[in-house]
Amino acid sequence: LNGKRIDIGYIDRTLSFFKKGDLSPRSKGFIRSPFIKGLRPDEFFFGAMTGRATLMDTALRTPRSGYLYRRLANALQDLRREYDGTVRDSNNNIIQFVYGDDGKDVSRLHLNKDVEAGEAIGVITSQSFGEPSTQMVLRTFHFAGVTEMQVTQGLPRLIEVFDARKKPSSPKMEIYLKKEFNNEKDSTIVAEKIREVTVNDIASEIDLDFSNKKIDIKIDREGLRQSHMTLKKVVERLNELGFKAKEKSDSITINTEEESFKGVYQVKEKAKKAIISGIKGIKQVIIVKVGSDFVVMTLGTSLKKILEMKEINPEKLVSNDLHEVAGVFGIEAARQLIINEIQDVLNSQGLNIDKRHLKLISDAMTNTGEVKGVTRIGIIAQKSSILARATFETPVKQFVNATVKGNKDYLTSVVENVILNQPVPVGTGLPGLLVKVIGPLVKKDSEKKTAKTKVVEEVNK
Repeated sequence: LNGKRIDIGYIDRTLSFFKKGDLSPRSKGFIRSPFIKGLRPDEFFFGAMTGRATLMDTALRTPRSGYLYRRLANALQDLRREYDGTVRDSNNNIIQFVYGDDGKDVSRLHLNKDVEAGEAIGVITSQSFGEPSTQMVLRTFHFAGVTEMQVTQGLPRLIEVFDARKKPSSPKMEIYLKKEFNNEKDSTIVAEKIREVTVNDIASEIDLDFSNKKIDIKIDREGLRQSHMTLKKVVERLNELGFKAKEKSDSITINTEEESFKGVYQVKEKAKKAIISGIKGIKQVIIVKVGSDFVVMTLGTSLKKILEMKEINPEKLVSNDLHEVAGVFGIEAARQLIINEIQDVLNSQGLNIDKRHLKLISDAMTNTGEVKGVTRIGIIAQKSSILARATFETPVKQFVNATVKGNKDYLTSVVENVILNQPVPVGTGLPGLLVKVIGPLVKKDSEKKTAKTKVVEEVNK
């Protein structure tokens, strides 16, 4: 259930069928009986639990994946291949110089065919994501190690990437070490050095002395040893942070000048959260062996701080925070990260979507030089068409803003032409048509030009 065995509930047991402290496979959810013979009461109960979870999962997942498809379709609907081989949007911005880096048609790779000019590749890409995303299982993977680390995967992670969220729900880094530090001992030292350690992590007890306006912090020696700190260093660090700390035999005393109980309590809470070593935000650290490399995996990211360390191999450093990667390594690195993150989610679910689709989405999200989400304040907000923006979300707001600013809609995209029952500028509607008018109706050069202009305008409407 939720990627784990059944949790212990009723006073040290999973169900009232079992004795206290029973950790046998049967008590933790193992169903031995086949359906043809029938289930025991406890097995039936566990089976019902998983059935209910699956039912809820399916019911909740369908609208989320449906909304994801709608967002992708609205954001990418105007992307098409032009005659010069580039992929452009309705504003004539170049999204890709060559579709998918090779210009090949995904459905006709066996014939080695290129994508036709006018092909609505944006809509095809959104459809290619819409169906598989419905099949995704909402689940959380666990990395077994010194401490358990949860990593968001499946549809929630896919939505996170497309939203281009400033703060991912489970930010992580994969830190590779230089050759001379690539061993178990050094990787452990690096891991302990970067893990965020607060006063609360090394304290066994924190007492308030309101009468003397003091805070007594009793130190846990084992926690102090694991953080590679000494009592003297902790006191120095607290004084640097503005606390008036003094060292005692096995404790630290902080003096305050606060008069009220509330003030003393607030100082205590602030002291508990004070970071005495490590890098802020890196909550968990585990070491995983990947081939011959010892890789430090972290929950929390801070690329700038990590790159300052001499032990780190900067060429292999990986983070899953899009905006941080764009800020530190540049927009091309962020584009590649979007492709890698989507590919990882698809691989974990056993799904296969052509890389050309992934590249088109990542290019659409990053072609302005910054990471934009597939949202109404991201890619869709950049569209020049008032009708295209209004048909997605907040129509009243879009119409009011356009009216106040006196904006015009030149009907260069797909949605607005569908609304007005006109040919859409993709496929056979891409080329404009020029007609040369000759005959008795045209007498003079000036009239000839006027007639030609009128016909062209009528045809292109």
